[in-house]
Amino acid sequence: MSETAAKLLAPARARMIDLAAARYRPSGRFAYHFAKGKLTMDPVFTEIVARSLIPSGSRIVDLGCGQGLLAAWLLSAQQCRVDSPSAWTFHGIELMPKDVERARSALGGRVVVERGDIRFTKFGVADVVVILDVLHYMNSVDQEAVLSRVRSALPAGGTLLLRVGDAGAGLRFQISQWVDQSVLLSRGHGWKRLYCRPAREWTDLLQGMGFETQTIPMSVNTPFANVLLVARIPCSQ
Repeated sequence: MSETAAKLLAPARARMIDLAAARYRPSGRFAYHFAKGKLTMDPVFTEIVARSLIPSGSRIVDLGCGQGLLAAWLLSAQQCRVDSPSAWTFHGIELMPKDVERARSALGGRVVVERGDIRFTKFGVADVVVILDVLHYMNSVDQEAVLSRVRSALPAGGTLLLRVGDAGAGLRFQISQWVDQSVLLSRGHGWKRLYCRPAREWTDLLQGMGFETQTIPMSVNTPFANVLLVARIPCSQ
């Protein structure tokens, strides 16, 4: 994570991780340790809060939400009274039934987590759409169709937070690919073809849809080649 994010959340970050991960203890060792490891090692969660990328009052739609870690993280930030979004709503859509069960068990009635395929499931209306490490599992036609539907779901001023691997990043990207496939195998999903693009191509695609984009490196202190694309619809639209 960036030095700025680390400094902003340093006093509370360890407590936030413990609180968020503890929600998954009833779902078993894997769910708990996955949550704790991911929140500890992956900088994207800390950066989202430290950079205030989700405004208070947002209707959040998390596509491919997994076991709901982002919602658990936002709740732990509120518990620790850090400067974080408040009065938000959360609609997660996740394909894998076990992850849906874990999310619902951990988060209860505070959020809505729906089992569905993001290629077909209705998104509803959102102020912030989050897609973290998901689109590379679908082909380029489906990627563009999902992003087009995201564009339609967002009002003027709305934001898409899209984390992708930068296929133009050489060895770091290859390491990212190897780790991704290893995680898929460990979780019983088998070997899958991945559909990746250079970061510049993702940016051009989003700009062609009417988004204004900012690219934030999301691999600090990791060997990976991830970037977070913060794509906003201009308020004038």
